[in-house]
Amino acid sequence: MAPSSSPERTLWASCAAIFWPGSLAFGLPGIMAHHWQATFGVDRAAVGQIIFFLLAGVGTTMYLAGRWQERLGPARLVRVGSVISGLAALALPLAPGIGAIHAWAFITGASQSCLYLPALSVVQRWFPLRRGLVAGLVSMVFGLAAAATAPLFSFVLAEFGPTPLCLGVGLAAMITGLAAAPFISFPVARPQVETAGHGAPGPSLRVGQATRTRAFWVMWFTWALAGSAGIAMVTLSTTFGLSRGLGLRQAVVLLTAFNLTNGLSRLASGWLSDLAGRNLTMAAAFFAAGIAYLLLPQVQGLYLWAGLAAVVGFAFGTLFSVSAPLATDCFGLEHFGAIFGLVFTAYGFLAGALGPWLGGHLLDVTGGDFSLVFGYLGCFMLVSAGLIFLARPPRA
Repeated sequence: MAPSSSPERTLWASCAAIFWPGSLAFGLPGIMAHHWQATFGVDRAAVGQIIFFLLAGVGTTMYLAGRWQERLGPARLVRVGSVISGLAALALPLAPGIGAIHAWAFITGASQSCLYLPALSVVQRWFPLRRGLVAGLVSMVFGLAAAATAPLFSFVLAEFGPTPLCLGVGLAAMITGLAAAPFISFPVARPQVETAGHGAPGPSLRVGQATRTRAFWVMWFTWALAGSAGIAMVTLSTTFGLSRGLGLRQAVVLLTAFNLTNGLSRLASGWLSDLAGRNLTMAAAFFAAGIAYLLLPQVQGLYLWAGLAAVVGFAFGTLFSVSAPLATDCFGLEHFGAIFGLVFTAYGFLAGALGPWLGGHLLDVTGGDFSLVFGYLGCFMLVSAGLIFLARPPRA
């Protein structure tokens, strides 16, 4: 029997493969942002572009990863992603300027397409009636990884410097991914489920059919807006804390709170979406995050700021965990990788520009006016809360 033939092994291997990539995406840029800004003498907009390039790498390759998965299989794709992700982090200390950091971010984003998409795809095939729960678990590990590693990254950076930090996380990402890859595969005999009824995936549509539905474009614009508002907190959280007079280790508490709920919400909201419905679960989370963004610059205190950042993290995690089973509700399992990859282009190409990049630019030109930045990000979340209700399975 092949090592990947067990549903449980496949699930836990998928979680292991995306743990360190999650810490690279949601933890390392926030921890290193202040260091890179001081080392290379750049403004906050240039640091915000790091996330833009990371997401551009994801957006450029996610659809391709879905196609490559159909040809190479998920295990080979995970091996490729693990090697690229690890080597990019190992080379990071050699960066001569902010342009090289942007290149690292783009390469890292591309590698994560080869890791995150196979992990989501295989677990939904193995557990077709619990897609929300298992997709939420995989997404939880991806998001929660940074909450677990951000304090460690901060300590290593302060005590030993950036080089040991980058070398350590690079080796961990490569070794863990290569070890998990053999266990990540589709089931040989697919579980038989009805293609109708509560909790069942919808009939499989081809990519061209999916892009002609309202559900596809509603999800695309939701990813653009809610994705922008969510990913912006990765770099803005510590910057906001520092602007309010906190030290670096206190400011990191905001990032840790965001990452903690960004991870934990993925399992909770994925499970809840199996019971209460995908649309309602996402809308409630987005609405709460919109209110939290509007309140952030109006209140005082580390714990209040951290609590509101955690609400934004909950919504961001919900976007990741519930969108995947919502996509299979609407478009089926057969071509999930390619279709979800196309939806993800909104996040890859627009979220980084409208979130961290634009937010950093506005902070530079306004002298640090977080009311303006958090105001428009909050509106993005509120619009997404209404928009997601329109994402329904297309009629035959």
